[in-house]
Amino acid sequence: MSDTPKFEVIDRRKMKADEEQESQPTPAPEAPAAAGPEPARGPRLVVNEGREAAPKDPAASVAQEAAEEDAAEELELPPAPTAAESHEQKAAYDASAERIEDLIRAQNPGVGKQPPVNFEHLVQQLYVSAMIQMGAGTQEGQRPRVDILGARNTIDLLGVLAEKTRGNLTDAEDRMLQSVLFEVRMAFLELSSMINMQGVQPPPTKPGKR
Repeated sequence: MSDTPKFEVIDRRKMKADEEQESQPTPAPEAPAAAGPEPARGPRLVVNEGREAAPKDPAASVAQEAAEEDAAEELELPPAPTAAESHEQKAAYDASAERIEDLIRAQNPGVGKQPPVNFEHLVQQLYVSAMIQMGAGTQEGQRPRVDILGARNTIDLLGVLAEKTRGNLTDAEDRMLQSVLFEVRMAFLELSSMINMQGVQPPPTKPGKR
């Protein structure tokens, strides 16, 4: 048996690494990954799910609103009377008007029977209304009262009447309507020229204000 001592080689680097590993704190277990951000507390805007918000076209919106208004107006209109209902009502109206006229003639014997109303009476009524609204018929010494906007509406009514009855009038009726329309339009042009020359005066200022 040999007396030669045995030597054991120790790796100091391994020992140092083991010491450093033991000195480090044990890491805490990792928390499970969150499924998503935590919802904020308080009120939240809720959007209807499953519906895509399409961009609104202003023109389409206006057209849709106009169509809805027209449909509402059509629903509010009563149904048109039948031909039999119109005939019965016309007969009752004529009989009632005849009785009123008989009562008037009984109280005023000098009043004769009124002629039936025709197209000429309608045109004359609109003509007289337009001229009065433009100041015609004012008594001497009085300042004429002019309703220029009302006159324009009445003249426009004559224009609508001429447009809607085109091709359905006799030659005499058409000449009368065109002559009346020409005259009231000319009177309106003259009156509007006078108003433009005079101008619109500003309202008087109150004392103490500039």
